[in-house]
Amino acid sequence: MTDRLLILGYYGNGKSTNRYQIPFLMRRADKIRVKTIYARTLKNDWARWDGVTYTNQPDELLQDPQIDVVVVTTPSQAHYSAARQALEAGKNVVLEKPFVQSVEEAKALFDLAREKGLMIQCFQNRRFDSDYLTMQKVIASGKLGDLLEVEMHFDYYRPEVPMGVDHYSKNESYVYNHACHTADQVLAYFGKPDRIVSDVRQILGKGRMNDYFDLDFFYEKAKGPYTVPAGGLKVSVKSSYFRVKERPSFVVYGTKGMFVKKDKDRQEADLKKFYLPDHKDFGMDLPENYGILTYYDEKGKFHEETVETVQGDNGLYYDALYETILHGAPPLVTEEQTMLQMKILEEVTAHLS
Repeated sequence: MTDRLLILGYYGNGKSTNRYQIPFLMRRADKIRVKTIYARTLKNDWARWDGVTYTNQPDELLQDPQIDVVVVTTPSQAHYSAARQALEAGKNVVLEKPFVQSVEEAKALFDLAREKGLMIQCFQNRRFDSDYLTMQKVIASGKLGDLLEVEMHFDYYRPEVPMGVDHYSKNESYVYNHACHTADQVLAYFGKPDRIVSDVRQILGKGRMNDYFDLDFFYEKAKGPYTVPAGGLKVSVKSSYFRVKERPSFVVYGTKGMFVKKDKDRQEADLKKFYLPDHKDFGMDLPENYGILTYYDEKGKFHEETVETVQGDNGLYYDALYETILHGAPPLVTEEQTMLQMKILEEVTAHLS
């Protein structure tokens, strides 16, 4: 056992590094230190963090013996090459999602990490979103009975995004850039599905951006901490750029009732306003954001309850990383989960062009 600091370096200095990752380490200075941030071109579009070395020389990051983990946050098309470079330099790697662009690339990176005795893991921080954690809390209560159907929505009304794209690219597709969040949530909690049915579209037509997806995961029996009836469970992940009003974040149906969590996790919204995790109320729901649980109890009595939201903390990903690197705990996000997700994303987009 060791109590030393986990030392991180970042390969990339954009939004992922500065908005979605380092702010969560503010509460973890007693365990984790960011030593170096590398970017090919150092700009001033993000405020610099105190105590961090900024460099445009990759060797200053990759050849530093103190750095335990290189976190790759480049644009997705550079994920594979940057991660490979870090592994070849002898560094453990955390790779931002979408992990890479193909199953073949993912397998090559895991094989290389295994060969060198290193860890590579996908950055799946949304396993610690408040709405997702609250869904688990409700299911664990048993009040819903056997699970029948779960609907997960991640909607926007941003038509200018697909309208501004005049070609199809995996790098800009909705599935690779957004289903990588919600599909991981499905796989992490519900397990490997028995089959998948997908409806992945280019609403504006062929040769345009992929801007819609509906992925249905079917489970013939329970593969996680829940129960299902003989007819099985359906989990749907749906998202679109053309939803003037967002659908509820989570809707869960069971044999005894249902749960609706209308509002999404608030961490991202706070970060976009530079309201950071050092505030005690960061990411917290107000009572009007709580979900509603409706069910019949064992005596047939009807209930409708407000469910207080579980506090989310995307930084818990880094707590798990600390335990993996310094104490030998299994990786939070397994190779099998990442490879399965890459296989799903690749297969459901195979018809797009």
